[in-house]
This record gives sequence, C-alpha cells and structure tokens, in this order.
Amino acid sequence: MRLVITEKPSVALSIAKVLGAHDRHNGYVQGGGYIVSWCVGHLLELADTGAYGEQFVKWRYDTLPILPTDWKYSVKEATKQQLDVLCRLIKDKNVDRIVCATDAGREGELIFRLVYAYAKCKKPVERLWISSMEDQAIRDGFNNLRPGKDYDLLYQAALCRSEADWLVGINATRLFSVLYHTKLNVGRVMSPTLALLVKRESEIQGFQSKVFYVPEITCGGFTASGERTDDKATADRIAAACSGQTATVAKIEKQNKTVQPPKLYDLTTLQRECNRVFGFTAQQTLDYLQSLYEKKLATYPRTDSQYLTEDMHDTAITLIECLRTQSAYGKAHSGNPDIARVTNNKKVTDHHAIIPTMEIAKVDLSELPKGERCVLSLIAEKLLCATAQPHIFEATAAVLSCGGYSFTVKGKAVKQQGWKEIERVYLAQLKQKDAGEKDSALPELEQGQTFENAAASVREGKTTPPKRYTEDSLLSAMETAGADETPDDAERKGLGTPATRAAILEKLVSGGLAERNKKLLIPTQKGIKLITVLPDKIKSPLLTAEWESKLKQVERGEISADSFMKDIKAMCSDLVREHSAPDPQYVSLFPRQSSGEVVGTCPRCGSPVREGHKGFYCDKTDCSFALWKDNRFFRTKKKTVTKAIAAALLKEGRVYVNDLYSEKAGKTYGAYVVLDDTGDKYVNFKLEFTQKKGKRK
Repeated sequence: MRLVITEKPSVALSIAKVLGAHDRHNGYVQGGGYIVSWCVGHLLELADTGAYGEQFVKWRYDTLPILPTDWKYSVKEATKQQLDVLCRLIKDKNVDRIVCATDAGREGELIFRLVYAYAKCKKPVERLWISSMEDQAIRDGFNNLRPGKDYDLLYQAALCRSEADWLVGINATRLFSVLYHTKLNVGRVMSPTLALLVKRESEIQGFQSKVFYVPEITCGGFTASGERTDDKATADRIAAACSGQTATVAKIEKQNKTVQPPKLYDLTTLQRECNRVFGFTAQQTLDYLQSLYEKKLATYPRTDSQYLTEDMHDTAITLIECLRTQSAYGKAHSGNPDIARVTNNKKVTDHHAIIPTMEIAKVDLSELPKGERCVLSLIAEKLLCATAQPHIFEATAAVLSCGGYSFTVKGKAVKQQGWKEIERVYLAQLKQKDAGEKDSALPELEQGQTFENAAASVREGKTTPPKRYTEDSLLSAMETAGADETPDDAERKGLGTPATRAAILEKLVSGGLAERNKKLLIPTQKGIKLITVLPDKIKSPLLTAEWESKLKQVERGEISADSFMKDIKAMCSDLVREHSAPDPQYVSLFPRQSSGEVVGTCPRCGSPVREGHKGFYCDKTDCSFALWKDNRFFRTKKKTVTKAIAAALLKEGRVYVNDLYSEKAGKTYGAYVVLDDTGDKYVNFKLEFTQKKGKRK
C-alpha cells in the first residue's frame, strides 16, 4: 500500500478523490490501495538556541557566535497530533512505499523530508511533481511518479536556506541587540530589502528640487518644446525672440515601431501587477493564487518561469479559444494565437508560467471571492495578450526652426492595436485608464512647411525626488538586486525567491521596520536606525543575491551544501569578531531604557548610573559602562548583582559578599568583590580575601 503525504488537507482531499480513496479517518483518507494524509505546513521547525545548551538561553555577547553542528528540531505544539498520525502511518507495516505529494518546490520538499527523517523512515520514496491540481494532471502525475532521490539536491538547497537564515538571524540579531541594548531584528534577506527602502528614503530626504524652464511654441494645432534651461531669463529671451514669428519644419523622422506582446506571469511579475492594478499586497496575491490552485482554476503559484513547455501547445490553444468566449477582453483577441512566443522548454525548470486551467470553463466565476476573481481575470488577460498580435505604430519626430531656435515635437499613429486592444478593453472593464504611451498623432507635416505667427511661452517645472517604493517597484528591485555585479551566468541574482519575497515584506511590516501608506512602503525610524548600525556584509543586496545564486548552484549540484554552509558560518564568526563593541557614533540612536532610580556615579565619566531591567547603566549615551545583573563573574558564583551590591561597588569600589560558591571545592565562602574596571566593553571583577572588619578568624 502507498502512503501519499501532501502539504495541506485540501490538497490531500483533491488527490484522494482522484485516487478513489473515500474512507475518512482521523487525519487521513484511505481506499483504492492508497492512504492519503497531510502535513499542515511545517510540522517541524529548527529548535531555539536553548536546545543547544543552557548558556544560550540568555542573550550575551560571550556566547556568540552560535554555530550548531548537529541541528535540532522542535515539534509545533498546535500540529503535534497530525505529526503523530503521520508517523504512525509511515511506520504501518502495510505501507511499503511513500509518495511525497507536497508542493513541488524547495519548501514543499523540506516539509516532507523533515517528517520522513523524524519518523526514521527507510521505506522507498516516490515524488509527485505536478503544476496543476486538475484531475487529469493528478492522474498523469501518478502515472509518472519519479524516484525520490532525484530531489536530494533540492532538499539540500532547502536545508541550506533554512539553516543559513537561522544562523544569520540568530547571531546578527543577538549581536546587535546586545551591543545597542535594544532588540534589533536582523535577517539574511530581510535586512538587505530594508536597506533598499532606507537608501531610497535617504535619497528623497536629501533631494533638493530645482526649478527649470522650457521655451515652447504653439502652431498648427500642436506644441513643440525647446531645450530645457535652469535660467529663466534665457527661456524668456528665447520665447520673446519667437513670439509671432514664422515656424518652419526643418526635419521630419518617421519610424514604424513594434511592441511585442508581454511574457506570461511568473509569481513575482503577477504580484507586481496585482499591486499596481488592484492594490493587493504580495502576500494577498500569493494567498489568492494558492486558493485558485487548490480549486484547480490556476496552475502552480511559486514559479519563476514565464514560459510554457512545448507539449502544452494544444492545451494553450484550447484554453485561449475558451477565454475568447467568456469576456469582452477575450473577444478582443483576434487572429491565430501565437503559441510559439510563450513556449520554450529551456526556460522552464521546475514549473511553467502561471495560466488558468480548463476548469475555468466549468465554474461560475461570479461565485469566487473578489480577490480570487481579480487575480484569475488578470492571469487570463495575460495569456490572451501574450499570444496576440504585436502592437505597431508609426512614431514621428519633427524639428521646427523659429526665431533662430530649434523646437521638437513627437507624435504617434497606431497602425495595428494588436495585444494593446485586449489590455485596453480589460482596463476599461476595471474602469482604469491605459497607462501606456501618451503621444497623440501629429497632423501631416512636410519638410519646409511653415506656420505663421507662432505663439511662444515658457513652461516652468521642478525636478522631482525619486519615488518611494510600492510593493510593485520593491519586488522589481528585489528581483534585480546585485544583477549588475553578479556573473552573467548566475541563474538567480535577486533577493529571495518568488516563493519567499511576500513573506519578507510582511516581516518588515509586522516587525515595525516598515509601514504601508496606501500602496507605498516606507521605512520606520526603527528600520532606519537598524540599517544605520548594520555593516555592509549584512545589508548588502549584492552579498545576499550571491547567496541566492549559490543556493541554486547547490540545487544543481554545482557546489556542495557543506561549502555553502561553511561560508555562512565564517561570515557569522567574522561578524562577531569584528563587532565587539558598539560604534560610538551610533550609541545615541538607542538611549537606554531605565527605571530612573540613581544607584551611584559612573567611575568612567562621573554621570549618574541608573537601574534598568537587565542591569545598571551609565546615563551618558556614549559611555559603555554597565553592571549587568546576570553577570558571568557573579553567575559562576551563583549570585546576581543586586541594587545594594551595585551601589557599594560604585561608592567604595568593593563590596563584601557572603555565600560565594566555589565550583572547585563545592563549598561557599565570603570575600571582597573588587570592581576592576579597565574601560573595556565589559566591566571586570576580582576577589580579595582580606578578612572583613569585625569578623573573627
């Protein structure tokens, strides 16, 4: 009997129906020689630092870097029951083969493999790899199951991504949080993405707008523009020289131009356009698309390809003929569909581009939730546009001479609407304007043609700062980050992957590092401060883009997983070694939080020392003096730095403490603890055993 394991219950039920498994049980469905069960996303996750030793529970510099060699996993309490069901089924003696039917991608592979390893299973594994949840696609997939070992490298890449994110996140977050006495969340992909936002915000804040002037003449029903100048007097002089004069057409250039149809959608381009057209966040688009996939109305979401495979030619033709009858924009698709434009086997790796399925003809689309309906319509419109005729127009550029100065005017005349007509009808249906080229047609012009009594004027304008990022433009920036400096043969050059970028943006917002203002994404003060203190190796889009490219190399077997992880661990070690103290110029960005109660005077600078939640801190923000309550010296002697001990140390430089524990002798003793401050990052202490006054020997 085969055990089929899916990623979600809804997918399991769809597969079970096709396989003829109808008997429902607690956590699985059985029948037809199959047991179909499911995960609920990640049932296992990398354990917290405490699993590697008690010393890692508290955040301290001296325990960094944390570099596990034997990775540990924890079971999510909310889904432990389903994990137990899966383990029981995996170990069932009647089950002789396992079918991995989780989502056909890196994360889906990891979800299954962790459960398989947790159950200590050795049974043979087959892989279901499909791009559609249509019944026929599922049947075809089960008729062509692949050996599980074919995806070992995909699993290795998934492990590397997961472990690298843990290492960078844990070590960098703890390091900079300890240095600046406030929690600073750092992420391998999140921080470079935030850096893009902060850099753009800095450019906007530092931008100085300048006024410019453009002399113009109006004649023959159109307006031509002269050269832009920063000097108003110059523009006024040109306008005065041309006012009422004769304008002569000195030069005309005409070109026929062709705008080829757009490509089909991969996930990132779909998320960008849904943000632009509907205002959806990247995560909303992914959620709607995932639901459409599970409802068998759209193909696999997490793809980075914009092409179909050549064997899909007939399917695409049939689908387009169906879409032509379903909507006004479908009817705008004329002529024979150009399927060759959208098919290329070499440009399809794991999954082809996102398109509707034939199920779209069987469903009342008005019954879909609005968000899903919008996404599905956009996917359908893109398939029609991508296979339609090119858009062809004649571009005209004319140079006019007037008063001894030159003026230019441009126009365009459409010769074939092609795919633009489908787009126009679609946007009109949404009551949106076409954001395409705005040039209108010019009247027929001939070289040497004259226009009497030209009207001259000066148009005033201002330079504008760079635009803030929308999710559309930020996703584009993430996709191309580091591309100019990454080798041309690197397959993946951006920040994150199509499957992870939406989650990164959500983390920025939920973590208070960025905020949404309508469609805009703006870094918060917290986010700006974080990027200010982070070194380039953590916030550089180039470095993280290189890691993404290397993960793809791991997936292809071009480099080993050990090699990739060695680089990540080395980077974490270097980071801790190079940043042993806060940068003095940034300390003031993070004023220490304290209760306000003064317990003494700072021995370094003479400022008040106040009690805080974790210790006793100097009031002066650029002074690093602090007495930590959970101090390593006191902790080994089973003591903490109390307010009384801190006050005595600050006043007298020493304090007598009873019941200090000796690890060597296993006994307690009394001694003077002397403040031995050398001005380093951490305060030192030493013991003196001179008898306390009034004590008998």
